[in-house]
Amino acid sequence: MTERDETVSSGLGADRRVDPLAQVRAYWEGLRDEGGIPLRAQINPRGLEAALSSTFLIERVAPGIARFRIAGMDIADVMGMEVRGLPISAMFTPTARPALAKSLEQVFAEPATLALDLIALAGLGRPAMTARLIVLPLLDDAGQSTLALGCIALTGDIGRSPRRFDIGRASVTALVRTDRSRDTPAQRSEFPPQIVAGVAQHAFAEPPKPFDAPSRETAAKSYLRVVK
Repeated sequence: MTERDETVSSGLGADRRVDPLAQVRAYWEGLRDEGGIPLRAQINPRGLEAALSSTFLIERVAPGIARFRIAGMDIADVMGMEVRGLPISAMFTPTARPALAKSLEQVFAEPATLALDLIALAGLGRPAMTARLIVLPLLDDAGQSTLALGCIALTGDIGRSPRRFDIGRASVTALVRTDRSRDTPAQRSEFPPQIVAGVAQHAFAEPPKPFDAPSRETAAKSYLRVVK
């Protein structure tokens, strides 16, 4: 994705033979450093060519609230307008927004990944439509989890826009490090030290503290003695 915040089109046409969710998830997983979170600067549109029209980037602006910074044409078609700057909650019905807000906050705060099964409200000129959506956390330039890469896969005709969704099922999965990632961040990562520190403090448990052996004087005082 380019650094500009705009609606993005793949320019390749919609290749529905490719599962955009699987491609985006595989690309994001490939950027993870032993269980860490990818940087926003690592995202390259060439790695998402067949899924760009379904892909978006959101930014956390308040607890439970995130706005679109970049969005593919599928999102614009669903809403009937360019969505840059709009909250992602604009795609959801009022009753679904509290649950969405709670799940989004978990994505940024824990951090975690989010998967949603969506059902669009049907009506005149609006045929039955469902969707699947994923949200995957990213680190900003300061090493904080304030951004997320997302993708939506639509099933059915959009019809008259805008279309808004109810949540059929939500799945939030907290991220954990692999066994190999128990080394100190500086030893296991190619990221700059200030970014690594941000990841460790925000996303994971504190690193183990070094063991300081007691002095002879302290050790001597700690012996148990039998008093007759």
